[in-house]
Amino acid sequence: MPTLKDVLNKIDAVKKTKQITKAMNMVAASRLRGAQAAMGAFRPYAGKFAEVLGSLAEKAGEEASSLLMPHDEVKSVNILLCTSDRGLCGGFNANLISTGKSLFNEKKEQNIEISFTNFGKKGRNWARKAKIPIVNEYIGIVGGKFDFSIASTAGRILIEGFLEGIFDEVYVIYSEFVSIARQSPVVKKLLPIPPIETEETGLEKEETPYLAEYICEPSSEELLREMLPRNVYVQIYSALLETSTSEHAARMSAMDNATNACNDMLENLTLVYNKARQAAITAELMDIVGGAEALKG
Repeated sequence: MPTLKDVLNKIDAVKKTKQITKAMNMVAASRLRGAQAAMGAFRPYAGKFAEVLGSLAEKAGEEASSLLMPHDEVKSVNILLCTSDRGLCGGFNANLISTGKSLFNEKKEQNIEISFTNFGKKGRNWARKAKIPIVNEYIGIVGGKFDFSIASTAGRILIEGFLEGIFDEVYVIYSEFVSIARQSPVVKKLLPIPPIETEETGLEKEETPYLAEYICEPSSEELLREMLPRNVYVQIYSALLETSTSEHAARMSAMDNATNACNDMLENLTLVYNKARQAAITAELMDIVGGAEALKG
């Protein structure tokens, strides 16, 4: 049985750990509110932007822009992987990296050259360890405050690579914020810009939901030249907002679970301490009684 001093040292250590996890939980909750507000404000804009762009692209056809036309053969793929810079957020980064690894293996089996663009240290470190080529890395973005220029800078580099034939396809992997308890890794194709998805609704082609036809000036083709690159920026910015919000939610949940685990450990250690103290008192009483009996003898 451990000594009283050993148990007291463990209790003090667990109490200090509990203070840290509780503080991190409160910080994550505070940052989550701000990130969730920014994400909620941007979601309607991103949705409407995709709706208008889909209507214009459907009317103009793939020939309207090179960003809509797939390359004849896919030889090179770039994957934009969004992770966090810090840990202590449960399986958040592990799920994103696992999704990236699955996509990497899938493309590798097709003899396609793979490269990565990394947002966050965790994904960057994994790519380095796996010796996967990294085109660009952006550290200190996810989880903090960032503006649209970050997404436009990264998107511009990817668009130039696609138009120059360096990349035949570009994918983004991010964490979609569903709720505080659930964050789902998502794989989305950025380039070539895919058509509006109808698979989720389970509708046949003739039952595709009605898309409003927008009257635009100048022509649809001229607008698409301006809006299609911006659509890539919007998708990247939306992915960063979703990932940032998901990170704070995952860290808040992880720290809450850690705090509860500390409470359970304190209860168990308190029981151990009481048993050890009772055993020590019993041993001392036995020594006293034994000494008294010896003196009588």
